[in-house]
Amino acid sequence: MPAYVIANVEVLDEEASWAYAPVAQQSILDHGGRYLVAGPTSDTVEGSWDLPRLLIIEFPDMDRIRQWYDSPEYRRARRIREGKMRIRLLFTEGTPPEGFTLPT
Repeated sequence: MPAYVIANVEVLDEEASWAYAPVAQQSILDHGGRYLVAGPTSDTVEGSWDLPRLLIIEFPDMDRIRQWYDSPEYRRARRIREGKMRIRLLFTEGTPPEGFTLPT
């Protein structure tokens, strides 16, 4: 089942962001991930999403997300952004729309 990383991001150091992005992106691609949404702005209409950038990344399954997150490549990316970006990450499995039914 597909699984998703939902990231809420605030860049505190733009230079560090430029160093982090290609390392993180390559690690995502190397682990079968693909970006679905990468937006610099979002419009919060309910609840609290206090970080300005939103990313949604799809992976083949939850195991691949965990492999990516624990990989040496992404650990390197995390070291680059440490203290330079605020990030909230959520991992979730997704239900393909054709398999989704509402309870009756």
